[in-house]
Amino acid sequence: MDRGSILRVWLPLLVGLWGLGWLYLYGIGPCDGLRLFGLILGLAGLAGVILARYTLGRSFSIAPKATALVTSGIYSRIRNPIYVFGVIFAAGIFLMLRKPALWLLLLVVIPMQIVRARREARVLEATFGDAYREYRRRTWF
Repeated sequence: MDRGSILRVWLPLLVGLWGLGWLYLYGIGPCDGLRLFGLILGLAGLAGVILARYTLGRSFSIAPKATALVTSGIYSRIRNPIYVFGVIFAAGIFLMLRKPALWLLLLVVIPMQIVRARREARVLEATFGDAYREYRRRTWF
């Protein structure tokens, strides 16, 4: 295990698990089924983000760039799993926090993620051409 994978994968996983656990145990509101469902959603979202991040490895970047076309693992089914699972993670947190106004954030974040995904798709298509178009045809979002 190198220093890069610790910073890219394991540290965010530990921080995310600690945060979800703390929110579940000490967050505002009752500790009931809704809070448990929020925890389960949060854990599923966190697991998906970490798995996607691990699969990307050094191909991950904030700004769209095409270093490699990753089509294995979770990327064999979903083109943008970090975005998808990030929304699931946020939904879990919002359920645990019980602040309805937070759900409005998703009305802003989801369209932003769609725009980012389209920008990334243009960069990947320009670089990888037919290989990317075939990949896009057989995957979701």
